[in-house]
Amino acid sequence: MQKQDIYQQISDLMVKLFELDAADITPESRLYEDLDLDSIDAVDLVVHLQKSTGRKIKPEMFKSVKTVQDVVDAIDELLNSEQS
Repeated sequence: MQKQDIYQQISDLMVKLFELDAADITPESRLYEDLDLDSIDAVDLVVHLQKSTGRKIKPEMFKSVKTVQDVVDAIDELLNSEQS
């Protein structure tokens, strides 16, 4: 899966889960400051990403995530590391 596809999935998921405007979601958007997500929202996002990827996401992988692009990179890394 390409990073652009991952980004689109994450963006669509955020719109659906958190009722965000798709126009407000950019790769540079900060999850907490710009999109007003909280820690509960972050857990919801991880749970849904685990379901959609079929892979377990380790909590430490998401501790350093700050922006939408960070989420895309983390999911890309997860998908590619487990295929090898």
